[in-house]
Amino acid sequence: MSWFRRDKPADQKLPRVENGERRVRTEGLWQKCDGCRQIIWKKELEANWNVCSKCGRHFRIDAITRLKLLLDGGEYETFDTDLRSTDPLSFVGKDRYRDKLVSAQQETGLTAALISASGKLDGRDVQMCVMEPRFIGGSMAAVEGEIIARSIERAIARSTPIVIVSASGGMRMQEGAISLMQMAKISAALMRLDEARLPYISILTDPTTGGVTASYGMLGDLNVAEPGALIGFAGPRVIEQTIRQKLPEGFQRSEFLLKHGVLDAVVPRLEMKQYLAKALHFFAA
Repeated sequence: MSWFRRDKPADQKLPRVENGERRVRTEGLWQKCDGCRQIIWKKELEANWNVCSKCGRHFRIDAITRLKLLLDGGEYETFDTDLRSTDPLSFVGKDRYRDKLVSAQQETGLTAALISASGKLDGRDVQMCVMEPRFIGGSMAAVEGEIIARSIERAIARSTPIVIVSASGGMRMQEGAISLMQMAKISAALMRLDEARLPYISILTDPTTGGVTASYGMLGDLNVAEPGALIGFAGPRVIEQTIRQKLPEGFQRSEFLLKHGVLDAVVPRLEMKQYLAKALHFFAA
């Protein structure tokens, strides 16, 4: 068996590859699904709009991807991109608020935690606001409230429906009462939309919590959610600690809320555009 142990000639030896270099070659190519615990090829996951093909778990997606999914040809016009949050309270916590804003703007390429756009959905003109969860948790502050209010006013002026896709941790504490005022501001704008007899469809995704749920998130003529989305005001852990009771299985998930009459429908992501097209056709009839 000497042939088995025979060393290769020096000129045929492969160069030594460090462990760090080996990791770089495969890093980011695979992702574990939190639902079925299977390993998924990331390109396959992205091609399926970040929905696990094995168990149907809906991963979170960014605002731009959402717009490409819902609007015809992925084409749209954006508005109010010049509006930027300030630091009205000179808030300092673990980090300075103004530093968090700069970091979020650099990470997302956005100036606020949502995108306001106009496009076509199945050939029908529509205004759409999509929240960006990567921007300080998709939290709502003065600028976000102003952008949504302007989008509603634009829908009224153009006689088009509006769709708002929520993905938010709630109101932004760094702006205090100023952020809370946006709940009333947007709700009042939606009342004017209702008086103009124009439809508003609210899509709630994972997560939609806090003041967003307590205001415009639940004020749609049609309130629709993605499967498995966490939707509520306070989080389940906070509620359990407050009432000293164990919550039911699936509490605050979209299927639980549908069963108890809080939502009108739970629609898979890949069927959402078709569902919205049918709903808007119904409202227009």
